[in-house]
Amino acid sequence: MTVQPVTIWGEPVLHRRAAEVTEFNDELRTIIADMFETNDAANGVGLAAPQIGVGLRIFVYDYENDDDVPARGVVVNPVLTTSKVSGAAPDPDDEVEGCLSFPGEHYPLKRAEWVRVTGFDGDGNPVNFEATGWFARVMQHEYDHLDGYLYVNKLNDRYAKKAMRHAKKAGWGVPGLTWMPGVDEDPFGH
Repeated sequence: MTVQPVTIWGEPVLHRRAAEVTEFNDELRTIIADMFETNDAANGVGLAAPQIGVGLRIFVYDYENDDDVPARGVVVNPVLTTSKVSGAAPDPDDEVEGCLSFPGEHYPLKRAEWVRVTGFDGDGNPVNFEATGWFARVMQHEYDHLDGYLYVNKLNDRYAKKAMRHAKKAGWGVPGLTWMPGVDEDPFGH
């Protein structure tokens, strides 16, 4: 298991749909192990393969939940079904997200309160569970990465403008930018 550099907004793999996994083999299991190791080093609650430069439909998560789902897991080739997302403005205190690929920043975003997740584990066994509340938010956040979206792509106009101003000031939006969990300063101050 190896900690991998985390790609930053602007890296092309983050902005395109990831490919379906077609083989469940040792190479896939190594990618998954590296993702868990990287997520742990980054103090993350989830990590999608594009965030370590791998354009495959895989995400890992590490989040205690009330849904009788193991707190730590992987979903390969996930499919999400969500409840309706409220049209109300996001709560700037209770609905704030951050992202390892948009490091150090937090913005409010409205999400569905319930999701059904189906897919496969790293060995090709079916996965099927429901997630609610913040666990549902984590699932949606990671899944979005697999379709080429970061949460900042889904912000309302007010917060999207703030996020893009920050990205410009930080020099993001170009290929080749990464940060190394466990080596570089933790952008979220853990």
